[in-house]
Amino acid sequence: MRGGIIINERVKDLMNKFPIVDAHYDILVDVTKKRAQGKTKVIEREYLNEFRESGVNIIVCSIFLDSIYVPEMALRQALNQINALYLEIEESPEDLMLCRSYDDITKALDNNKIGFLLSFEGVEPLGNDINLLKIFYELGVRLVGLVWSRRNYAGDGSSFTTDHRGTGSGLTEFGKELVKRAEKLGMIIDVSHLNDEGFWDVMKIAKNPVIASHSNCRELCKQMRNLRDEQIQSLASTGGVIGMNTCSKFVSNKEEDKNYKTLVNHIDYIVKLIGIEYVGFGFDFCDFLRENKKSEVFDVLDSYKELPLFVEELVNRGYSDEDIKKIVGDNFLNVFKKVLNK
Repeated sequence: MRGGIIINERVKDLMNKFPIVDAHYDILVDVTKKRAQGKTKVIEREYLNEFRESGVNIIVCSIFLDSIYVPEMALRQALNQINALYLEIEESPEDLMLCRSYDDITKALDNNKIGFLLSFEGVEPLGNDINLLKIFYELGVRLVGLVWSRRNYAGDGSSFTTDHRGTGSGLTEFGKELVKRAEKLGMIIDVSHLNDEGFWDVMKIAKNPVIASHSNCRELCKQMRNLRDEQIQSLASTGGVIGMNTCSKFVSNKEEDKNYKTLVNHIDYIVKLIGIEYVGFGFDFCDFLRENKKSEVFDVLDSYKELPLFVEELVNRGYSDEDIKKIVGDNFLNVFKKVLNK
């Protein structure tokens, strides 16, 4: 549905009383661009109502860099995005806050603010200088997606195809040391976009819960960006969580099945494979960034506006209130609690 949404009372109640976490959102690309055009209070003016109406509370903002900025401008662009979020929070302090710890997340929830965490989506801003990691930690970055779907100094990204392509290289020595230092600082490692070889390198090194912030199940959709069963099981063994991605390309290989109900199939699959504690939301909404609005690739949910439909589908499939509480937020909150206050 892309029109008006009628929300039944149970769904409305669930979305109001349970914290909702989105583990991956590229909002800073848009905010930074609009601030460069002279706009202010971009989040408050253009996003806040949608956040409030959908009930989303905690959002992980990725630092995503278009390839045109890599490598020379990667550091500058990352700092621009972080600065844009800082300025937005300064302009809208009653509604927005930066979360550096689980205590901050709790404060955001208690004070009815939208809490933002910062995440790398590829460590290109570091170049090959691992000492910059501490600087970004001090700036508030708390999640480390090692790669986007391209190669950097840390390792190789997965392709967007249905088969394996590329060199098959895993993490570099730089990448392995990066995982160790990030965990020592109290940062969460994110394996979304890593190729299979890099994924298993992370599993050999990681001591803390590892997440896949925005990845689905490869068994249901044959894409290298999605996770194999053994990867899902390994990630769960660390205590990590997998965030469901709305990108149609990762939901189904069949055009007629690229919809939000099929995305719920991915939740069903993970729950049956490893349990209810290991799945959450990492929507990766990108339609608002796509210049071609008739693109063959699209979000199967029309932003947070259609989140009630997604929750309603969970209700219709027999998930209990406690199950839904875990899926919509508690599972990721538990990871944040384990890692971010160390």
